[in-house]
Amino acid sequence: MNSSVMNSQRKTKRGSSRFICKDIGSDETIKIGENIFQLLALKVRQVNPMRKRHHIMRLICGISVYLFFLMLPGASQAETYDYPFSNPYIATIVGTPKEHRSDILQNITIRTGTLEKEVGPKIPDIFWYQRGLDYSFSLQKGKAPLVFVIAGTGADHKSEKNVILLRAFYQAGFHVVGLTSPSHHSFITTASRTSVPGHMEEDSEDLYFVMQRVMNDIEGEADISSYFLTGYSLGGAHAAFVSKIDEAQKAFNFDQVLLLNPPLSMYSSVSKLDRMLENIPGGVDHFNEFFNQLVRRISKVYNRSSTVEFNETLVFDAFKVDQPRDEKLAAIIGTAFRFSAANMIFTADTMTDFGFLKSKEVKLKTGDPLQDYLRLCMRIGFTDYFHEFFFPYFKKKYPSLTRESLVNQLSLLHIEPYLKGASKISLVHNRDDVILVEGDIGTFEDIFGSRAKFFPTGGHLGNLQQRETLAYIVNSFKKADSVQVVF
Repeated sequence: MNSSVMNSQRKTKRGSSRFICKDIGSDETIKIGENIFQLLALKVRQVNPMRKRHHIMRLICGISVYLFFLMLPGASQAETYDYPFSNPYIATIVGTPKEHRSDILQNITIRTGTLEKEVGPKIPDIFWYQRGLDYSFSLQKGKAPLVFVIAGTGADHKSEKNVILLRAFYQAGFHVVGLTSPSHHSFITTASRTSVPGHMEEDSEDLYFVMQRVMNDIEGEADISSYFLTGYSLGGAHAAFVSKIDEAQKAFNFDQVLLLNPPLSMYSSVSKLDRMLENIPGGVDHFNEFFNQLVRRISKVYNRSSTVEFNETLVFDAFKVDQPRDEKLAAIIGTAFRFSAANMIFTADTMTDFGFLKSKEVKLKTGDPLQDYLRLCMRIGFTDYFHEFFFPYFKKKYPSLTRESLVNQLSLLHIEPYLKGASKISLVHNRDDVILVEGDIGTFEDIFGSRAKFFPTGGHLGNLQQRETLAYIVNSFKKADSVQVVF
C-alpha cells in the first residue's frame, strides 16, 4: 500500500485515507468530480462492452438523478400540481418524468467563458488539467435583465439543473450566467482564496468576486437592465449570503433573489446525508458489494433489452419484482452525496497540504497511482471533514472560534435578521425534501412568511422540471411583467 495512505491510516480514528481518482479494473480515467451515475454507467458498460457507449452516458445528472434508479408510480397531487411521485426518495432519485416536464427549448446556445486563476494556493501537478474557472452564459440580442444561477453541492456551471434553469430563464427573456459551486473541484483549485470549501461567508465572498469578473468579461456584449440571483440546494444558501454581501458593496443591486431548496443548516443536512449510508446492508464497509449488486441487476436487464439507451425504464424493469425499500433508496442518495464530499475533501486536502488524507510530505504528481484512495474513499463523510479538517483549519485562523459558532455560521439562521427584513428574497421548497430535518419547514415559514412557496412533494429538487414548479420559479422574477411564463 502507498506509504502516504498508511501514514494517514495511523493518524485518523477511522483508519482510512480515502479518495478516488481511477476506476480500478478499467482503463477509463475517472476525473475528480464525476458522480455515481457515471460510475454505474461505466460498470454496466464493462459488463456489456459491445453496447454503444455514448448512449449510456446521456443521463449524467446532478444529485436528484444520480442513479435514475427506478420509475415507480406514486399518488397524484391536486390537479394544479401533477408531480407523480409521493415518495420523496423516489422523487429525489428519478426527478421529473418526461410527460410531466416543462416545455423548454433545447436549441438555446449556451456558451462557456473562462476566468484565469487569480487567488488561492498554487495548483499542484495532480490537478494539471485545472487552468481556470469556467462559467456558462447566454445573452439576449437586446436590453434585458440578467439572472445569475449558482449550482448546488459538487456541481459545476453546466450541471443538468443549472442548464435547466439557464434555458428556462433565457426562454423567458433574461440574459443568463451559470456559476460553479464553491464545493466543486474546479472552484476549489482556481477561484477559492483558501481552497477549504464550506464556510458560507467566505465561499460567498469568493463567488461575489467571480461574478464581478464574469461581468467584466461579458459587459461589452450584454445590454443589462437589472440583476437577479438564484441558486439551488447549497447554491440557494450561497445566494442568500451573496445577496447580503451585495447590500454593502452594491456591485449588482439585485432586484430579486430566489432560494431553491436550500438547507436551513448545512451541518444538519449533511449529517443527515452522511447517516443515509448506514442503510447500506452491512454498513459502509460493504459499499463495493452493494454497488456491484446494483450493477449486476441492472446489467441483466440492459443486456436483454432491444435499446442501446441507458434510461430510467431499464432501471425500473430491473427492480419491478424486487422494489428497494426506502432505506436502500436513502442509501443511494447518501452514496451520491458521499462521492461529492469525497471529491471536495480530496481536492481541499491536496491543495492545502493539510495532512488529512495524505502525509504533508507527499506531493502528488501527474500519473501517481491513487487506487488506494479509491478503496478507502467511502469511509469519510462531511461531518468527519468538519471536525477533523474544517474546524481545525478555521480555528487556527480565528482563535476564538468554537465548533458551535462555526456550525451556526454554516446556517441561514446566521443571517436570519437580514432574511426576515429583505423583501426581495423569496424561497421555493418542497415539504418532503430529504435534506431537511424536523422543524426546518416551520423555521422557513417563520423567516420568509408569504415570500415562501412550498410544494407538497418533490423530494430534493426532484420536481425542478415539473411544469408548475419551473413556471413558478421563472415567474418569480417576472412579477413586474404583464405576461407570465407558461411552460
